[in-house]
Amino acid sequence: MSDAYEPRPLASLSLTHVHYDPDDLISYFCAWLALVPQGLCAVYVTLIWASREVEIVSMFAGQMACEGLNWGLKRWIKEERPRQMNGKGYGMPSSHAQFVWYFSVSLVLFLLLRHQPTPSTTHTPTTFQMRALLSVLALVGAGAVSASRVYLNYHTPKQVLVGCAAGTGCAVAWFLFTTWVRRSGLLDVLLDLHVVRMFRVRDLIVTEDLVDAGWVRWESGRRQKRRAVVKEEEDVASGKKMTFHLRMARIPCSDLT
Repeated sequence: MSDAYEPRPLASLSLTHVHYDPDDLISYFCAWLALVPQGLCAVYVTLIWASREVEIVSMFAGQMACEGLNWGLKRWIKEERPRQMNGKGYGMPSSHAQFVWYFSVSLVLFLLLRHQPTPSTTHTPTTFQMRALLSVLALVGAGAVSASRVYLNYHTPKQVLVGCAAGTGCAVAWFLFTTWVRRSGLLDVLLDLHVVRMFRVRDLIVTEDLVDAGWVRWESGRRQKRRAVVKEEEDVASGKKMTFHLRMARIPCSDLT
């Protein structure tokens, strides 16, 4: 009977479970960097739902394909993690490094080669220099996440470097493929499909800054509201004037003297 009441051993959800040295600030910072891929997935889903941009959907699809490739490579190469390891499963290549380098390189290729924003009456698009700075920051961030995997003893430097190369290769290959899809006209065909139109998928971010999306409609609506308020105030003032004049017209002249 006592065995029936013994607590069963619990398992850890390795997706968000990170080992680090609590006495080492760098180790603590690296533990947070280990959660970057999960955070980026949340960003992907949020942007897809909020913007319905086909470019973001395409980038996320490539990201998932890159993850599938990593899953296959690990089970094909079957290289163990470092002896003083903190992770489970095979270590070649590093999935974290492959994930963040695909994301960063894809973002760089989009910002510097594909994104060509046009100015609008309400917004000046981000300059090429600013986009280049964002690209550098993205690459620095990818490097920091990659280095953290070695610092936390989850991977060897070789495993991380192979992950970086695999992620970069996937990003370049996916960018070339989506460029062909655009130039061949296949993207326009896909966007005209009924099921795609049901979800209101669009392709504006290539020529429009994300911060400017919908801003023209918002400003137009605000101007219409202001004009309606001004007109209503003018109508009220005009009504009061008319009422005053009518009252004055009804008063006999003798009453005014």
